[in-house]
Order: sequence, then C-alpha cells, then structure tokens
Amino acid sequence: MSPECSSESCSTVADGAALKGRSGLMRLWLAGGYSLAGLRAAYRGEAAFRQVVLLCLLLMPLAFLLEVSRVERAVLIAVVLLAPIVELLNSAIEATVDRISLELHPLSKRAKDMGSAAQLLTMLLIALIWAVILL
Repeated sequence: MSPECSSESCSTVADGAALKGRSGLMRLWLAGGYSLAGLRAAYRGEAAFRQVVLLCLLLMPLAFLLEVSRVERAVLIAVVLLAPIVELLNSAIEATVDRISLELHPLSKRAKDMGSAAQLLTMLLIALIWAVILL
C-alpha cells in the first residue's frame, strides 16, 4: 500500500463504483455527453479524424446511390464507419502516451505505431470490401 492513502481511502479508490458517481439513466445521459465531447475534441484536434469523417461523408451517400443489395449496402456503410472508430481509439492511445510522457521511448513508439497500423488495416479493409462488392 502506498503512503499516500490509508487502508480506507485506497479501498474506496479500488472500488470502481465509487469513482463512477452516478447510476441508471443519469449515468447514460452523462456518458452520452462525454461521448459527444470526445467527438468534438477529436474533430477539433485531430486532422486524421477530420479526414476519415470526410471519407465517411463521401462514401456513405455513394453507398446509397450504387445498385447493390441492401446487405451489400449495409456492409459498405459498416466498413466505412470502422475508420472513425479506429481513429478515435488511435487518437486516445496517442493522447494517453503523450500524457504519460513526451520523452521518446521504445514502448511509446510501439503503442503509437500499433494504433497507426490498426488504422492502416482499416483503410485496406475498406478498399478491399468496396472493391469486392463493386467489381
């Protein structure tokens, strides 16, 4: 046990419910607000997120204009929605690593490179799925 906390305060911190603060519908409402704040922060602060939002704004309407089945259209849209999801996770990894330390470290580089690799694979998946359905 660390000297900063007594046994009582450390057990409270270890209890995740004590950190949540709210439950039920209020917690859902607050979680929605936090999610919107995260989307706003990503859009304002991350150029890559704005780029994948643009990709979504271009490809999703295109999916409705193409003569494909409903299932194919759903797959085209779903795979495009993966890009902003993965970019949000990648940006969260980068922010967390930077929050811990801006010092260059092999593990920090590895975490950031893995997040970037996840986004690369997402983009390749988008290209593959769209090519398979359209060609």
